[in-house]
Amino acid sequence: QVQLVESGGGLVQAGGSLRLSCAASGGTFSNYAMGWIRQGPGKEREFVASISRGGGSRTYADSVKGRFTISRDNAKKMVFLQMNSLKPEDTAVYYCNRPPGNYDPFTWGQGTQVTVSS
Repeated sequence: QVQLVESGGGLVQAGGSLRLSCAASGGTFSNYAMGWIRQGPGKEREFVASISRGGGSRTYADSVKGRFTISRDNAKKMVFLQMNSLKPEDTAVYYCNRPPGNYDPFTWGQGTQVTVSS
């Protein structure tokens, strides 16, 4: 089973940037597509971005397209999310995990808090 630890969140002003990291341990990381999912205050978890096993295919939610970039390093078992032009509505706890699909996710990590002030 893959264990996940997210980091890199923080407080940033609108228009700023952050880079989130997700370190995986256990399992065969390169066998899995990975994604970022976020949960804003009082909201359901929502899909943000996903990347294929080899990194050649990426998918983004419309709300972040053109501002966020997902990447991965299979040798280091890591997934990244570069977030630019941040907006207050991006405020959420960000988690990495398998993207939503017809399978069980990995055990959720603690997530990393991103707060964007206006």
